[in-house]
Amino acid sequence: MLEAGDIINQRYQLQSKLGRNAGRQTWLAKDLQSESNTPTTETSLSDLVVVKLLAFGGNVQWEDLKLFEREAQILQQINHNRIPKYQDYFSIDDRNLWFGLVQEYIPGNSLRQLLDKGKRFSELEAKKIAQEILSILLYLHDSKPPLLHRDIKPSNLILGEDLNIYLVDFGAVQDRAATEGGTFTVVGTYGYAPMEQFGGKSVPASDLYALGATLIHLLTRTPPGDLPTKDLTIQFSDCISLKPQFADWLEKMTHPAVERRFKTAQQAFKALEAVERKSDIKPISKEKFAHNSLSFSKRIKIFSEQNYLDITVAKRGIQNLQDATNVAFITLFMFISSCLTLNLFPLGIITLIICYLAFYPYLEYLFGDTKISFNYRNFLIKRKLFFNIIQEQGDTQNIQDVSVNYQALKIPSSINDQSINYSYSNAIIITTKKSKYYRGYQRYSFGKQLTEEESIWIANEIRNWLSNQ
Repeated sequence: MLEAGDIINQRYQLQSKLGRNAGRQTWLAKDLQSESNTPTTETSLSDLVVVKLLAFGGNVQWEDLKLFEREAQILQQINHNRIPKYQDYFSIDDRNLWFGLVQEYIPGNSLRQLLDKGKRFSELEAKKIAQEILSILLYLHDSKPPLLHRDIKPSNLILGEDLNIYLVDFGAVQDRAATEGGTFTVVGTYGYAPMEQFGGKSVPASDLYALGATLIHLLTRTPPGDLPTKDLTIQFSDCISLKPQFADWLEKMTHPAVERRFKTAQQAFKALEAVERKSDIKPISKEKFAHNSLSFSKRIKIFSEQNYLDITVAKRGIQNLQDATNVAFITLFMFISSCLTLNLFPLGIITLIICYLAFYPYLEYLFGDTKISFNYRNFLIKRKLFFNIIQEQGDTQNIQDVSVNYQALKIPSSINDQSINYSYSNAIIITTKKSKYYRGYQRYSFGKQLTEEESIWIANEIRNWLSNQ
């Protein structure tokens, strides 16, 4: 029976028991041969190690010993600053046959301990934990051969005193090459391990499932095995309020069908970054104008809820003598073109079409109606001029920026190509990243009939809504 104060392998003095189960014990110990350890000094953090002990015999069988030895072998190969470093492996034959594995000690608490103490994890904290663990999984899964942890859960994640997350307990670790064999050992924890793992077919996406289930536990404070399921899918949405994009990301991480999950940690990491970019969109500075929605309410209507945003911009119409003069000129010019159509068919038709296209931007500026609708997946821009309707659709989750572009509009003042300049706020520009199949960015514009003040106001409303998604 091991007790605090015992010295094992003539080197490690046991300090306190960290855990125990089925023939295994985990101890915090003092390394008496540590370089910093001297008889005259007190125990420092650098003297402390974690010693995992396996007592062979009884409930511990050969398969357990093989897993223990595999853990030691693989830890010797790993060099990652968020995985406690391997230090020693030994065996002791003293009445009982003991095998020992020594690792670096990380001061801190497991996430399970924090949950037990009443800690409530926010969505922001869960995202940060996800990013840190995905970075570790990127390293493990990209190893040669790929390494699968197979037991990610709150008790195996340590929040260090440096506020970094560490992944511990590689007792279930397996290199991917081993999964190609004919035999396997069932490992993992119910609620966190996906179905394919219990069938001996673990893949990198199996670790992603366990990470997703862990995050759900942190957010709901309920073990995933205790949450309701539907078609083997964890039903967590009713237990916690999350932004739709992050909820979708978690659902994909924990999809019961392995082919429906992210295939790699890199894919999951990039998808999470896209979710984060939605939260990073900040409102435009209001220094340039005083926000007074009443002054715009006659022709601009904005209806905003958490899951959708609708903006309607009515036509500007004729507001001054310059507008009236330009419309009269365009009407006269179109009338002349119509008369030519009757006498110079089909040349007159072509002339009429060219004239209409030339005047279209200005006509849209005066008489165009615009409606913009957003939900957390897509957005739709619908522009209407008379009987002509133009629609554009984009992906809300790929929006990178919302800005205002100010340019000059040219209106022909006579049939001979002379022109005048008429300044106006050219458009609100929504910039999105193209799909995964195409590189670069795509820009959507609307709002030719808006003043600069109105454009900034609407752009600000869009950014505010996006920042809350």
